[in-house]
Amino acid sequence: MASESHHKENLHNLQLEDEGQHRNPSEVKMSQIVLPCHANHCGELSIGQLLKWMDCTACLSAERHAGCPCVTASVDDIYFEHTIGVGQVVNIKAKVNRAFNSSMEVGIEVSCEDLYSGRHWRVCQAFATFVAKRTDANKVQLRQVVPCTHQEQVEHSLAAERRRMRLIHHDIMQDLLNNKTFQRKNHDEDEALPTERTRVESVELVLPPHANHQVNTFGGQIMAWMENVATIAASRLCHDHPTLRAIDMFHFRGPSQVGDRLVLKAIVNNTFKNSMEVGVCAEAYHGDEPLRHINSAFMTFEVLDEKGRPCPLPPIKPEPQEGQRRYQEALARKKIRLDRKYIISCKQTEVPLSVPWDTSNQVYLSYNNVSALKMLAAKNNWDLCSKKNNVSLYTVEESQSLCFRVEFEMEIPAQRAFILLSDISRRHEWDQHYTLCKLLLRVDEDDFIYQVVTPSVSKGGQYQDFILLASRRPPCDSGDPYVIALRSVALPSHPPTEEFHRGEVVCAGFTIYEVSKSVSKISYYNQASPEVLPYISTDIAGLSSSFYSIFCACSLFIIYISYTMAIQSAFHRNNKKQYSLKVHK
Repeated sequence: MASESHHKENLHNLQLEDEGQHRNPSEVKMSQIVLPCHANHCGELSIGQLLKWMDCTACLSAERHAGCPCVTASVDDIYFEHTIGVGQVVNIKAKVNRAFNSSMEVGIEVSCEDLYSGRHWRVCQAFATFVAKRTDANKVQLRQVVPCTHQEQVEHSLAAERRRMRLIHHDIMQDLLNNKTFQRKNHDEDEALPTERTRVESVELVLPPHANHQVNTFGGQIMAWMENVATIAASRLCHDHPTLRAIDMFHFRGPSQVGDRLVLKAIVNNTFKNSMEVGVCAEAYHGDEPLRHINSAFMTFEVLDEKGRPCPLPPIKPEPQEGQRRYQEALARKKIRLDRKYIISCKQTEVPLSVPWDTSNQVYLSYNNVSALKMLAAKNNWDLCSKKNNVSLYTVEESQSLCFRVEFEMEIPAQRAFILLSDISRRHEWDQHYTLCKLLLRVDEDDFIYQVVTPSVSKGGQYQDFILLASRRPPCDSGDPYVIALRSVALPSHPPTEEFHRGEVVCAGFTIYEVSKSVSKISYYNQASPEVLPYISTDIAGLSSSFYSIFCACSLFIIYISYTMAIQSAFHRNNKKQYSLKVHK
Protein backbone atom coordinates (compact mmCIF):
# COMPACT_ATOMS: atom_id res chain seq x y z
CA MET A 1 0.00 0.00 0.00
CA ALA A 2 0.99 3.64 -0.51
CA SER A 3 1.68 4.40 3.15
CA GLU A 4 3.80 1.26 3.53
CA SER A 5 5.90 2.08 0.48
CA HIS A 6 6.35 5.64 1.76
CA HIS A 7 7.43 4.27 5.17
CA LYS A 8 9.95 1.92 3.50
CA GLU A 9 11.31 4.82 1.45
CA ASN A 10 11.79 6.88 4.61
CA LEU A 11 13.57 3.99 6.33
CA HIS A 12 15.86 3.66 3.33
CA ASN A 13 16.63 7.38 3.45
CA LEU A 14 17.33 7.17 7.18
CA GLN A 15 19.91 4.50 6.40
CA LEU A 16 21.48 6.85 3.89
CA GLU A 17 21.62 9.52 6.57
CA ASP A 18 23.47 7.17 8.90
CA GLU A 19 25.97 6.58 6.11
CA GLY A 20 26.38 10.34 5.66
CA GLN A 21 25.14 10.27 2.06
CA HIS A 22 21.97 12.40 2.33
CA ARG A 23 21.76 16.12 1.70
CA ASN A 24 18.55 18.05 1.43
CA PRO A 25 18.21 19.20 -2.22
CA SER A 26 17.02 22.66 -1.09
CA GLU A 27 19.92 23.17 1.34
CA VAL A 28 22.08 26.27 0.80
CA LYS A 29 25.16 27.17 2.82
CA MET A 30 26.88 30.54 3.08
CA SER A 31 30.13 31.31 4.90
CA GLN A 32 31.32 34.88 5.45
CA ILE A 33 34.36 36.20 7.28
CA VAL A 34 33.51 39.25 9.37
CA LEU A 35 35.48 42.29 8.18
CA PRO A 36 35.69 45.69 9.88
CA CYS A 37 33.18 47.08 7.36
CA HIS A 38 30.59 44.56 8.69
CA ALA A 39 31.15 45.45 12.35
CA ASN A 40 29.77 47.98 14.81
CA HIS A 41 31.68 50.21 17.24
CA CYS A 42 32.45 47.20 19.50
CA GLY A 43 34.11 45.21 16.72
CA GLU A 44 31.13 42.85 16.61
CA LEU A 45 29.14 41.85 13.53
CA SER A 46 26.25 44.23 12.94
CA ILE A 47 22.92 42.42 13.36
CA GLY A 48 21.67 44.27 10.28
CA GLN A 49 24.44 42.74 8.19
CA LEU A 50 23.70 39.31 9.64
CA LEU A 51 20.01 39.69 8.74
CA LYS A 52 20.98 40.50 5.13
CA TRP A 53 23.10 37.34 4.88
CA MET A 54 20.39 35.21 6.51
CA ASP A 55 17.67 36.50 4.18
CA CYS A 56 19.84 35.99 1.11
CA THR A 57 20.69 32.40 2.05
CA ALA A 58 17.06 31.56 2.85
CA CYS A 59 15.83 33.11 -0.42
CA LEU A 60 18.28 31.01 -2.46
CA SER A 61 17.05 27.88 -0.66
CA ALA A 62 13.40 28.76 -1.33
CA GLU A 63 14.07 29.43 -5.00
CA ARG A 64 16.02 26.20 -5.35
CA HIS A 65 12.93 24.30 -4.18
CA ALA A 66 10.34 26.41 -6.02
CA GLY A 67 12.22 26.73 -9.30
CA CYS A 68 11.01 30.34 -9.62
CA PRO A 69 11.52 33.75 -7.94
CA CYS A 70 10.52 33.98 -4.26
CA VAL A 71 9.93 36.88 -1.88
CA THR A 72 10.18 37.10 1.91
CA ALA A 73 6.73 37.15 3.53
CA SER A 74 7.77 37.04 7.20
CA VAL A 75 10.52 36.01 9.60
CA ASP A 76 9.60 34.49 12.98
CA ASP A 77 11.06 35.67 16.27
CA ILE A 78 14.85 35.55 16.47
CA TYR A 79 16.84 35.25 19.73
CA PHE A 80 20.53 36.09 19.46
CA GLU A 81 22.50 33.87 21.85
CA HIS A 82 26.03 35.14 21.11
CA THR A 83 27.82 37.94 19.32
CA ILE A 84 30.31 37.50 16.46
CA GLY A 85 33.64 39.35 16.34
CA VAL A 86 35.78 40.71 13.50
CA GLY A 87 37.91 37.94 12.00
CA GLN A 88 35.50 35.19 12.89
CA VAL A 89 33.50 33.23 10.32
CA VAL A 90 29.71 33.20 10.07
CA ASN A 91 28.25 29.92 8.78
CA ILE A 92 24.62 30.07 7.65
CA LYS A 93 22.60 27.03 6.55
CA ALA A 94 19.08 27.26 5.14
CA LYS A 95 16.72 24.58 3.85
CA VAL A 96 13.02 24.27 3.10
CA ASN A 97 11.23 22.44 5.93
CA ARG A 98 7.80 22.26 4.35
CA ALA A 99 5.92 23.61 1.33
CA PHE A 100 2.25 24.54 1.43
CA ASN A 101 0.35 25.89 -1.61
CA SER A 102 2.40 28.87 -2.77
CA SER A 103 4.34 29.48 0.47
CA MET A 104 7.03 27.51 2.24
CA GLU A 105 8.86 27.55 5.57
CA VAL A 106 12.64 27.86 5.41
CA GLY A 107 14.68 26.95 8.48
CA ILE A 108 17.83 29.01 9.05
CA GLU A 109 20.71 28.08 11.36
CA VAL A 110 23.55 30.50 12.14
CA SER A 111 26.77 29.43 13.82
CA CYS A 112 30.13 31.08 14.39
CA GLU A 113 33.58 29.63 13.83
CA ASP A 114 36.88 30.80 15.31
CA LEU A 115 39.55 30.00 12.73
CA TYR A 116 42.41 30.06 15.26
CA SER A 117 40.96 27.81 17.96
CA GLY A 118 38.66 25.75 15.68
CA ARG A 119 35.79 26.39 18.10
CA HIS A 120 32.16 26.49 16.85
CA TRP A 121 29.05 27.81 18.60
CA ARG A 122 25.44 28.52 17.73
CA VAL A 123 24.34 32.13 17.28
CA CYS A 124 20.65 31.90 16.43
CA GLN A 125 17.94 29.97 14.65
CA ALA A 126 15.11 31.42 12.58
CA PHE A 127 12.15 30.34 10.49
CA ALA A 128 11.23 32.43 7.45
CA THR A 129 8.18 32.19 5.21
CA PHE A 130 8.73 32.73 1.48
CA VAL A 131 6.12 33.04 -1.25
CA ALA A 132 6.77 31.83 -4.79
CA LYS A 133 6.12 34.44 -7.51
CA ARG A 134 6.01 33.24 -11.10
CA THR A 135 6.70 35.71 -13.89
CA ASP A 136 3.79 34.31 -15.94
CA ALA A 137 0.11 34.33 -15.04
CA ASN A 138 -0.02 30.65 -14.02
CA LYS A 139 -0.95 29.88 -10.44
CA VAL A 140 1.91 28.62 -8.29
CA GLN A 141 1.52 25.15 -6.78
CA LEU A 142 4.69 24.13 -4.94
CA ARG A 143 5.74 20.49 -4.90
CA GLN A 144 5.72 18.87 -1.50
CA VAL A 145 8.88 18.40 0.55
CA VAL A 146 9.69 14.73 1.18
CA PRO A 147 11.54 14.47 4.53
CA CYS A 148 14.28 11.88 4.39
CA THR A 149 16.10 12.09 7.73
CA HIS A 150 14.84 11.92 11.29
CA GLN A 151 15.47 15.64 11.84
CA GLU A 152 13.74 16.55 8.58
CA GLN A 153 10.70 14.51 9.59
CA VAL A 154 10.49 16.41 12.89
CA GLU A 155 10.82 19.85 11.26
CA HIS A 156 8.37 18.92 8.50
CA SER A 157 5.80 17.90 11.09
CA LEU A 158 6.31 20.94 13.36
CA ALA A 159 6.16 23.38 10.43
CA ALA A 160 2.40 22.87 10.26
CA GLU A 161 2.05 23.88 13.93
CA ARG A 162 4.30 26.94 13.47
CA ARG A 163 2.18 28.02 10.48
CA ARG A 164 -0.93 27.67 12.61
CA MET A 165 0.60 30.00 15.22
CA ARG A 166 1.57 32.62 12.63
CA LEU A 167 -1.98 32.75 11.33
CA ILE A 168 -3.49 33.41 14.78
CA HIS A 169 -0.76 35.71 16.13
CA HIS A 170 -2.93 38.81 15.65
CA ASP A 171 -5.82 37.20 17.56
CA ILE A 172 -3.51 36.38 20.49
CA MET A 173 -2.45 40.03 20.72
CA GLN A 174 -6.03 41.27 20.62
CA ASP A 175 -7.14 38.83 23.32
CA LEU A 176 -4.36 40.06 25.61
CA LEU A 177 -5.12 43.73 24.97
CA ASN A 178 -8.83 43.16 25.64
CA ASN A 179 -8.09 41.39 28.92
CA LYS A 180 -8.68 43.99 31.65
CA THR A 181 -6.70 42.03 34.23
CA PHE A 182 -3.66 42.28 31.95
CA GLN A 183 -3.82 46.07 31.53
CA ARG A 184 -1.28 47.97 33.57
CA LYS A 185 -0.87 51.67 34.19
CA ASN A 186 2.43 53.16 33.17
CA HIS A 187 4.92 54.54 35.69
CA ASP A 188 4.12 57.96 37.05
CA GLU A 189 7.52 58.61 38.52
CA ASP A 190 9.50 61.82 38.37
CA GLU A 191 12.47 60.06 36.77
CA ALA A 192 10.35 58.58 33.94
CA LEU A 193 11.74 59.67 30.59
CA PRO A 194 9.44 60.90 27.80
CA THR A 195 9.47 58.53 24.85
CA GLU A 196 9.39 61.35 22.30
CA ARG A 197 13.09 62.02 22.86
CA THR A 198 13.81 58.53 21.46
CA ARG A 199 11.90 59.04 18.20
CA VAL A 200 14.00 58.49 15.06
CA GLU A 201 13.06 59.08 11.44
CA SER A 202 15.35 58.39 8.51
CA VAL A 203 14.93 58.11 4.76
CA GLU A 204 16.76 55.85 2.31
CA LEU A 205 16.73 56.03 -1.48
CA VAL A 206 16.45 52.53 -2.96
CA LEU A 207 19.27 52.17 -5.49
CA PRO A 208 20.08 49.21 -7.80
CA PRO A 209 22.62 47.74 -5.31
CA HIS A 210 19.78 47.51 -2.76
CA ALA A 211 17.53 45.48 -5.09
CA ASN A 212 17.35 41.74 -5.63
CA HIS A 213 17.26 39.91 -8.96
CA GLN A 214 13.54 40.72 -9.21
CA VAL A 215 14.24 44.50 -9.01
CA ASN A 216 12.39 44.67 -5.67
CA THR A 217 14.11 46.06 -2.58
CA PHE A 218 16.02 43.21 -1.00
CA GLY A 219 14.18 42.09 2.18
CA GLY A 220 17.43 41.70 4.06
CA GLN A 221 18.38 45.29 3.21
CA ILE A 222 15.10 46.61 4.59
CA MET A 223 15.62 44.61 7.81
CA ALA A 224 19.17 46.02 8.09
CA TRP A 225 17.92 49.61 7.75
CA MET A 226 15.23 48.92 10.35
CA GLU A 227 17.80 47.55 12.79
CA ASN A 228 19.90 50.69 12.30
CA VAL A 229 17.17 53.19 13.27
CA ALA A 230 16.00 50.95 16.14
CA THR A 231 19.54 50.97 17.58
CA ILE A 232 19.64 54.78 17.41
CA ALA A 233 16.30 55.03 19.25
CA ALA A 234 17.52 52.66 21.97
CA SER A 235 20.80 54.62 22.31
CA ARG A 236 18.92 57.88 22.82
CA LEU A 237 17.17 56.40 25.84
CA CYS A 238 20.16 54.82 27.56
CA HIS A 239 22.94 57.16 26.31
CA ASP A 240 25.00 54.06 25.72
CA HIS A 241 25.60 51.39 23.09
CA PRO A 242 22.76 48.84 23.43
CA THR A 243 22.92 45.17 22.45
CA LEU A 244 20.12 43.66 20.35
CA ARG A 245 18.86 40.48 22.02
CA ALA A 246 15.68 39.54 20.18
CA ILE A 247 13.47 40.52 17.26
CA ASP A 248 9.74 39.89 17.12
CA MET A 249 8.33 38.74 13.81
CA PHE A 250 9.17 40.73 10.67
CA HIS A 251 6.06 40.91 8.49
CA PHE A 252 6.35 42.20 4.92
CA ARG A 253 3.06 43.79 3.89
CA GLY A 254 4.06 44.84 0.39
CA PRO A 255 7.01 45.28 -1.99
CA SER A 256 9.12 48.34 -2.82
CA GLN A 257 11.24 48.95 -5.91
CA VAL A 258 14.32 50.77 -7.10
CA GLY A 259 13.59 54.50 -7.06
CA ASP A 260 11.33 54.32 -3.99
CA ARG A 261 12.09 56.38 -0.91
CA LEU A 262 11.97 54.26 2.22
CA VAL A 263 10.96 56.14 5.37
CA LEU A 264 12.11 54.34 8.54
CA LYS A 265 10.65 55.29 11.92
CA ALA A 266 11.59 53.99 15.37
CA ILE A 267 10.66 54.79 18.98
CA VAL A 268 11.05 53.14 22.39
CA ASN A 269 7.66 51.65 23.27
CA ASN A 270 8.39 50.49 26.82
CA THR A 271 11.19 49.68 29.22
CA PHE A 272 11.31 46.76 31.60
CA LYS A 273 13.76 46.06 34.39
CA ASN A 274 16.78 45.27 32.21
CA SER A 275 15.48 45.59 28.66
CA MET A 276 13.55 47.87 26.35
CA GLU A 277 11.31 47.32 23.33
CA VAL A 278 11.79 49.50 20.27
CA GLY A 279 9.08 49.59 17.62
CA VAL A 280 10.21 50.23 14.07
CA CYS A 281 8.34 50.46 10.78
CA ALA A 282 9.26 50.99 7.12
CA GLU A 283 7.08 52.92 4.70
CA ALA A 284 7.70 53.59 1.01
CA TYR A 285 6.62 56.24 -1.47
CA HIS A 286 7.46 57.23 -5.02
CA GLY A 287 6.94 60.77 -6.25
CA ASP A 288 3.76 62.30 -4.83
CA GLU A 289 2.04 59.02 -3.96
CA PRO A 290 0.98 58.36 -0.33
CA LEU A 291 3.11 56.28 2.02
CA ARG A 292 2.79 52.49 1.73
CA HIS A 293 3.37 50.34 4.84
CA ILE A 294 6.15 47.90 3.92
CA ASN A 295 7.27 46.27 7.16
CA SER A 296 7.14 46.49 10.95
CA ALA A 297 9.03 44.79 13.75
CA PHE A 298 9.74 45.06 17.47
CA MET A 299 13.28 44.72 18.80
CA THR A 300 14.43 44.04 22.36
CA PHE A 301 17.67 45.69 23.50
CA GLU A 302 19.81 45.41 26.63
CA VAL A 303 22.63 47.56 27.95
CA LEU A 304 25.50 45.48 29.32
CA ASP A 305 28.10 46.47 31.91
CA GLU A 306 31.79 45.63 31.74
CA LYS A 307 31.10 42.09 32.99
CA GLY A 308 28.38 41.48 30.40
CA ARG A 309 25.50 41.80 32.86
CA PRO A 310 22.30 43.68 31.91
CA CYS A 311 22.00 47.13 33.47
CA PRO A 312 18.73 48.51 34.91
CA LEU A 313 16.87 50.93 32.66
CA PRO A 314 14.76 53.95 33.61
CA PRO A 315 10.96 53.87 33.23
CA ILE A 316 9.40 55.79 30.37
CA LYS A 317 6.48 58.18 30.12
CA PRO A 318 4.53 57.51 26.92
CA GLU A 319 2.63 60.16 25.03
CA PRO A 320 -1.20 60.02 25.32
CA GLN A 321 -3.25 57.84 22.96
CA GLU A 322 -0.76 56.40 20.43
CA GLY A 323 2.08 56.29 22.94
CA GLN A 324 -0.16 54.64 25.53
CA ARG A 325 -1.31 52.09 22.95
CA ARG A 326 2.29 51.19 22.09
CA TYR A 327 3.10 50.95 25.81
CA GLN A 328 0.31 48.42 26.44
CA GLU A 329 1.10 46.45 23.29
CA ALA A 330 4.74 46.15 24.40
CA LEU A 331 3.53 44.57 27.66
CA ALA A 332 1.47 42.06 25.66
CA ARG A 333 4.40 41.22 23.41
CA LYS A 334 6.66 40.68 26.44
CA LYS A 335 4.10 38.22 27.82
CA ILE A 336 4.06 36.42 24.46
CA ARG A 337 7.88 36.36 24.31
CA LEU A 338 8.09 34.79 27.76
CA ASP A 339 5.49 32.17 26.84
CA ARG A 340 7.36 31.33 23.66
CA LYS A 341 10.72 31.22 25.40
CA TYR A 342 9.73 29.05 28.33
CA ILE A 343 7.02 26.92 26.73
CA ILE A 344 8.10 26.54 23.10
CA SER A 345 11.84 27.21 22.86
CA CYS A 346 12.83 24.98 25.80
CA LYS A 347 13.48 21.30 25.38
CA GLN A 348 10.56 19.13 26.41
CA THR A 349 12.40 17.96 29.54
CA GLU A 350 12.90 21.59 30.60
CA VAL A 351 9.26 22.66 30.30
CA PRO A 352 7.69 22.94 33.76
CA LEU A 353 4.60 20.76 33.86
CA SER A 354 2.94 23.08 36.33
CA VAL A 355 2.62 25.91 33.80
CA PRO A 356 -0.73 27.49 34.65
CA TRP A 357 -3.15 27.45 31.74
CA ASP A 358 -4.82 30.74 30.84
CA THR A 359 -6.22 32.31 27.69
CA SER A 360 -3.01 34.23 26.99
CA ASN A 361 -0.69 31.21 26.88
CA GLN A 362 -3.04 28.44 25.73
CA VAL A 363 -1.81 28.74 22.12
CA TYR A 364 1.78 28.06 23.17
CA LEU A 365 0.86 25.25 25.56
CA SER A 366 -1.17 23.69 22.76
CA TYR A 367 1.77 24.07 20.35
CA ASN A 368 4.15 22.50 22.87
CA ASN A 369 1.65 19.71 23.50
CA VAL A 370 1.35 18.74 19.83
CA SER A 371 5.02 19.30 18.94
CA ALA A 372 6.22 17.20 21.89
CA LEU A 373 4.07 14.26 20.78
CA LYS A 374 5.25 14.60 17.18
CA MET A 375 8.87 14.64 18.32
CA LEU A 376 8.29 11.58 20.50
CA ALA A 377 6.64 9.74 17.61
CA ALA A 378 9.49 10.69 15.27
CA LYS A 379 12.14 8.90 17.37
CA ASN A 380 13.80 6.24 15.26
CA ASN A 381 15.24 4.00 18.01
CA TRP A 382 12.09 2.25 19.27
CA ASP A 383 12.67 -1.33 20.43
CA LEU A 384 9.95 -3.99 20.13
CA CYS A 385 9.35 -5.13 23.71
CA SER A 386 6.33 -7.40 23.31
CA LYS A 387 3.78 -8.44 20.72
CA LYS A 388 0.51 -10.28 21.06
CA ASN A 389 -1.56 -10.94 17.97
CA ASN A 390 -1.58 -7.59 16.15
CA VAL A 391 -0.89 -5.36 19.21
CA SER A 392 2.78 -4.35 19.66
CA LEU A 393 4.50 -2.67 22.60
CA TYR A 394 7.66 -0.64 21.91
CA THR A 395 9.98 1.21 24.30
CA VAL A 396 12.79 3.73 24.03
CA GLU A 397 15.01 4.91 26.86
CA GLU A 398 16.90 8.19 26.56
CA SER A 399 18.43 10.53 29.15
CA GLN A 400 16.82 8.73 32.10
CA SER A 401 13.45 8.92 30.38
CA LEU A 402 11.44 5.83 29.48
CA CYS A 403 8.84 6.12 26.73
CA PHE A 404 6.51 3.46 25.39
CA ARG A 405 4.33 3.03 22.33
CA VAL A 406 1.41 0.67 21.81
CA GLU A 407 0.50 0.12 18.16
CA PHE A 408 -2.16 -1.82 16.30
CA GLU A 409 -4.13 -1.75 13.07
CA MET A 410 -7.88 -2.09 12.77
CA GLU A 411 -10.53 -1.93 10.10
CA ILE A 412 -12.00 1.54 10.56
CA PRO A 413 -11.60 4.82 8.66
CA ALA A 414 -8.91 7.00 10.23
CA GLN A 415 -11.18 10.02 10.57
CA ARG A 416 -13.77 8.05 12.53
CA ALA A 417 -11.12 6.62 14.87
CA PHE A 418 -9.84 10.18 15.38
CA ILE A 419 -13.29 11.48 16.32
CA LEU A 420 -13.92 8.66 18.80
CA LEU A 421 -10.50 8.65 20.47
CA SER A 422 -10.33 12.43 20.77
CA ASP A 423 -13.36 12.36 23.09
CA ILE A 424 -11.34 11.72 26.25
CA SER A 425 -14.50 11.82 28.38
CA ARG A 426 -15.31 8.31 27.12
CA ARG A 427 -11.89 6.75 27.67
CA HIS A 428 -12.95 5.12 30.94
CA GLU A 429 -15.32 2.96 28.86
CA TRP A 430 -12.37 1.01 27.45
CA ASP A 431 -9.32 1.82 29.61
CA GLN A 432 -9.35 0.16 33.03
CA HIS A 433 -6.77 2.66 34.29
CA TYR A 434 -9.31 5.49 33.96
CA THR A 435 -12.03 5.78 36.60
CA LEU A 436 -13.34 9.23 35.63
CA CYS A 437 -12.79 11.51 32.63
CA LYS A 438 -14.54 14.82 33.18
CA LEU A 439 -14.52 17.69 30.68
CA LEU A 440 -13.62 20.85 32.61
CA LEU A 441 -13.20 23.39 29.80
CA ARG A 442 -13.75 23.54 26.07
CA VAL A 443 -11.02 25.96 25.00
CA ASP A 444 -11.92 25.88 21.29
CA GLU A 445 -12.87 23.27 18.70
CA ASP A 446 -9.41 21.65 18.90
CA ASP A 447 -8.36 22.01 22.55
CA PHE A 448 -10.04 20.71 25.71
CA ILE A 449 -9.08 20.42 29.38
CA TYR A 450 -10.10 17.30 31.33
CA GLN A 451 -9.82 16.01 34.87
CA VAL A 452 -8.83 12.33 34.81
CA VAL A 453 -9.02 10.12 37.89
CA THR A 454 -7.10 6.84 38.07
CA PRO A 455 -7.07 4.14 40.76
CA SER A 456 -3.97 3.46 42.80
CA VAL A 457 -1.69 0.65 41.66
CA SER A 458 -1.03 -0.44 45.24
CA LYS A 459 -3.89 -1.94 47.24
CA GLY A 460 -5.55 0.63 49.47
CA GLY A 461 -3.51 3.47 48.00
CA GLN A 462 -4.83 6.93 47.20
CA TYR A 463 -6.50 7.64 43.88
CA GLN A 464 -4.66 9.97 41.51
CA ASP A 465 -6.04 12.80 39.41
CA PHE A 466 -4.56 14.58 36.41
CA ILE A 467 -5.49 17.90 34.77
CA LEU A 468 -4.87 17.25 31.08
CA LEU A 469 -4.83 19.53 28.07
CA ALA A 470 -6.02 17.52 25.05
CA SER A 471 -5.06 19.04 21.69
CA ARG A 472 -6.30 17.38 18.52
CA ARG A 473 -5.14 18.07 14.97
CA PRO A 474 -6.43 16.70 11.67
CA PRO A 475 -3.84 16.08 8.91
CA CYS A 476 -2.41 19.19 7.27
CA ASP A 477 -1.59 17.28 4.06
CA SER A 478 -2.13 13.78 2.73
CA GLY A 479 0.28 11.41 4.44
CA ASP A 480 0.12 13.29 7.76
CA PRO A 481 -1.44 11.54 10.75
CA TYR A 482 -4.36 12.59 12.88
CA VAL A 483 -2.92 13.71 16.24
CA ILE A 484 -4.42 13.71 19.76
CA ALA A 485 -1.85 15.10 22.23
CA LEU A 486 -2.09 15.08 26.04
CA ARG A 487 -0.05 16.91 28.67
CA SER A 488 -0.54 18.16 32.21
CA VAL A 489 -1.37 21.78 32.91
CA ALA A 490 -2.22 23.66 36.09
CA LEU A 491 -5.77 24.97 36.01
CA PRO A 492 -6.16 27.67 38.71
CA SER A 493 -9.85 26.79 39.19
CA HIS A 494 -8.93 23.17 40.03
CA PRO A 495 -5.97 23.11 42.47
CA PRO A 496 -4.79 19.83 44.07
CA THR A 497 -7.05 18.48 46.81
CA GLU A 498 -6.58 16.08 49.72
CA GLU A 499 -8.99 13.66 48.06
CA PHE A 500 -6.54 12.80 45.24
CA HIS A 501 -2.81 12.67 44.72
CA ARG A 502 -2.12 15.09 41.84
CA GLY A 503 -0.17 13.33 39.10
CA GLU A 504 1.45 14.77 35.99
CA VAL A 505 1.67 13.60 32.38
CA VAL A 506 4.77 14.76 30.52
CA CYS A 507 3.75 13.80 27.00
CA ALA A 508 1.16 11.31 25.75
CA GLY A 509 -1.39 10.81 23.01
CA PHE A 510 -2.39 9.11 19.78
CA THR A 511 -1.33 9.27 16.15
CA ILE A 512 -3.67 7.74 13.59
CA TYR A 513 -2.47 6.97 10.07
CA GLU A 514 -4.71 6.08 7.16
CA VAL A 515 -3.38 2.77 5.83
CA SER A 516 -6.28 2.56 3.39
CA LYS A 517 -9.79 4.00 3.15
CA SER A 518 -11.05 1.42 5.65
CA VAL A 519 -7.93 0.53 7.69
CA SER A 520 -6.12 2.69 10.27
CA LYS A 521 -2.84 2.31 12.14
CA ILE A 522 -3.35 3.59 15.70
CA SER A 523 -0.35 4.34 17.94
CA TYR A 524 -0.52 5.41 21.57
CA TYR A 525 2.55 7.13 23.08
CA ASN A 526 3.50 8.00 26.64
CA GLN A 527 6.65 9.52 28.10
CA ALA A 528 6.24 7.71 31.38
CA SER A 529 6.34 9.95 34.44
CA PRO A 530 6.73 8.43 37.93
CA GLU A 531 2.91 8.53 38.29
CA VAL A 532 2.34 6.70 34.99
CA LEU A 533 5.19 4.17 34.99
CA PRO A 534 3.65 1.73 37.54
CA TYR A 535 0.68 1.12 35.22
CA ILE A 536 2.90 -0.20 32.42
CA SER A 537 6.06 -1.47 34.20
CA THR A 538 4.90 -5.10 34.44
CA ASP A 539 4.14 -5.14 30.71
CA ILE A 540 7.55 -3.68 29.87
CA ALA A 541 9.21 -6.24 32.15
CA GLY A 542 7.31 -9.02 30.36
CA LEU A 543 5.38 -10.06 33.49
CA SER A 544 1.95 -9.29 32.04
CA SER A 545 0.16 -8.20 28.86
CA SER A 546 -2.45 -5.80 30.21
CA PHE A 547 -1.60 -3.43 27.37
CA TYR A 548 -3.03 -6.04 25.00
CA SER A 549 -6.34 -6.36 26.84
CA ILE A 550 -6.72 -2.58 27.13
CA PHE A 551 -6.21 -1.93 23.44
CA CYS A 552 -8.36 -4.90 22.47
CA ALA A 553 -11.04 -3.18 24.55
CA CYS A 554 -10.21 0.03 22.68
CA SER A 555 -10.77 -1.74 19.34
CA LEU A 556 -14.07 -3.22 20.50
CA PHE A 557 -15.19 0.18 21.78
CA ILE A 558 -14.43 1.85 18.43
CA ILE A 559 -16.17 -0.94 16.49
CA TYR A 560 -19.22 -0.90 18.77
CA ILE A 561 -19.66 2.88 18.66
CA SER A 562 -19.11 2.91 14.89
CA TYR A 563 -21.68 0.14 14.46
CA THR A 564 -24.15 2.02 16.69
CA MET A 565 -23.60 5.22 14.75
CA ALA A 566 -24.11 3.39 11.45
CA ILE A 567 -27.42 1.88 12.69
CA GLN A 568 -28.63 5.27 13.94
CA SER A 569 -27.67 6.90 10.66
CA ALA A 570 -29.49 4.20 8.66
CA PHE A 571 -32.53 4.51 10.95
CA HIS A 572 -32.70 8.28 10.42
CA ARG A 573 -32.26 7.90 6.66
CA ASN A 574 -35.05 5.28 6.57
CA ASN A 575 -37.41 7.49 8.62
CA LYS A 576 -36.63 10.45 6.41
CA LYS A 577 -37.34 8.37 3.30
CA GLN A 578 -40.67 7.10 4.69
CA TYR A 579 -41.68 10.62 5.68
CA SER A 580 -40.82 11.84 2.17
CA LEU A 581 -43.00 9.08 0.61
CA LYS A 582 -45.97 9.98 2.83
CA VAL A 583 -45.69 13.65 1.89
CA HIS A 584 -45.45 12.71 -1.78
CA LYS A 585 -48.58 10.54 -1.54
